Amino acid sequence: MEDMLELEVHDLEVPVLTGVYSEETHLPQPLRISLTVLLDAPAHFAPDTPLSASKNYLDLKHAATAALPPGVHFTLIEGVADHIAETLFLQDPRVQRVKVKIVKLAIAEEGESIGITLLRHRR
Repeated sequence: MEDMLELEVHDLEVPVLTGVYSEETHLPQPLRISLTVLLDAPAHFAPDTPLSASKNYLDLKHAATAALPPGVHFTLIEGVADHIAETLFLQDPRVQRVKVKIVKLAIAEEGESIGITLLRHRR
């Protein structure tokens, strides 16, 4: 069994052009995006292990924010999740699995979480 490292970034609020219905398609919707990334880990992390042995958390944040193409409308939030996963796979060959959870904040009526979770493995 191989050693793995899970990196997590949770609860990023990101405005994204997404939706199927006409009232959703002209303005960005607020999405809450959480990521869990599984990557190959070295055999040991010493006190002086450099950042290059892990992955910068800001890379995860970037994939879920600035790396989303501006002006592109995603019909489904599943497409948003797929784009984030592919960005992370392209960034780093050590990334083996990406889990993206997206909650559509605009449709919650009583604080419930409505959305999807996509789990992708490196192919």
